[in-house]
Amino acid sequence: MKRRISPTLIALALAVVLFFLGGLIQPGFTSFELAMNILRLAAFLGIVAAGQTLVIISGGEGIDLSVGAMVTLGAIISYGLISKRDDRIWIGFLASLGAGVIIGTLNGIGVAYLRIPPLVMTLGMATVIQGLIFAVTQGSLEGGSAPLLSKITTEPLLLGIPGILYIWAAFAGLMWLLLQRTRYGKNLFAIGTNRITARLSGVNVKATVVATYMLCSTLASFGGFIFLGYYERVFLNLGNPYTLPSIAAVVMGGTVLSGGVGSYWGTMAGSIVLTLITSLLTTLRMEEHLRQIVYGLILLVLLAAYGRQRALRQ
Repeated sequence: MKRRISPTLIALALAVVLFFLGGLIQPGFTSFELAMNILRLAAFLGIVAAGQTLVIISGGEGIDLSVGAMVTLGAIISYGLISKRDDRIWIGFLASLGAGVIIGTLNGIGVAYLRIPPLVMTLGMATVIQGLIFAVTQGSLEGGSAPLLSKITTEPLLLGIPGILYIWAAFAGLMWLLLQRTRYGKNLFAIGTNRITARLSGVNVKATVVATYMLCSTLASFGGFIFLGYYERVFLNLGNPYTLPSIAAVVMGGTVLSGGVGSYWGTMAGSIVLTLITSLLTTLRMEEHLRQIVYGLILLVLLAAYGRQRALRQ
């Protein structure tokens, strides 16, 4: 039997190639400081893409198009409640996660019980969230990031490595435990492979689907909380640019769109690759419209190449 190369290893190898290619194009691109900055930006995308990983593994044509709106909502809630005070970090953190739990549960109920297609349900929910944001804020935002949160997400914590990377590493460990060492993880892969077989095996398919969408929105909202520390401000479309890249990072990391196969390690590698591509295009000093066109074409080529792997289609 022919062994296939792990998609995660392919993505990591591509990341290394892109990193050194950047060094050839722009001296200083391979410096430690720039490498840390690239990984910091990849961490933000990787955290948002974590929930997307769960949804795609669950199968049933699952893709969550509301993650970008949830990132914005999580950041705005944290921004308003923290108001530049370190002692209010936990209030903003828990409130943003609570919003994610509510929105994600509604998404899951719509998909599992009302049988609304995931794309339709989550796209509609994204519109609802944006409407809620406009209704509550009236376009005016008051608040601020806590100094401690900004320090953790932007400044070196130990050995010159930003604190956000330590958070991402711990987060990755928790994702691995969730997927590989819990009943939920086993049920998730089961329903992604075959929902009828999973149901006959005693898996509560609907409850697992609801839990998956709930986790996805909660993790996206957590991403918004983390974003606040980095940007130190919020705006009404903060999370929108992360919706499609979160899907691309998951697929690039080897998670199959049909469900049942995938890992968060692959999503992390995919996030690094996408961030490197963005950094390279920025280094080339392309105009914004040209950068968007080239970025889209590169994504099409890479995702088409992954899709042609027989093992990934099965």
